[in-house]
Amino acid sequence: MRDTLFLLPPGFEDNGRREYCPECAEAWGLLAYYPAIRESLDIIYEPIAHPRPGLVARLGEGAWNCPTLVLSAASANTVPKAVQARVKSENDVSYFGSARDIGAYYAARFGTAHPRGG
Repeated sequence: MRDTLFLLPPGFEDNGRREYCPECAEAWGLLAYYPAIRESLDIIYEPIAHPRPGLVARLGEGAWNCPTLVLSAASANTVPKAVQARVKSENDVSYFGSARDIGAYYAARFGTAHPRGG
């Protein structure tokens, strides 16, 4: 099993207009900078409305944020010490629940640049 990144789609209808999620765009930008990471994970688009079925299936009931990076068992067992405090867990599944935490994880795991202010 691979890590899974849950994102909102690049454009969705909300508040009577087309919008995008700035945090999801930040995660996509990071993957554009480092395409090898993109190839190492699965990406699932979730709807803007809650509940978000893919996240609920993995983490259980809750108002889950996008982006969320759900770690495979192998990745969860090898989280670098520098970011272990940022890992969250629900239903025995480890995850990072924000773009900045995901960026910090990739910096620690893959040696990418660190997110500014993160």
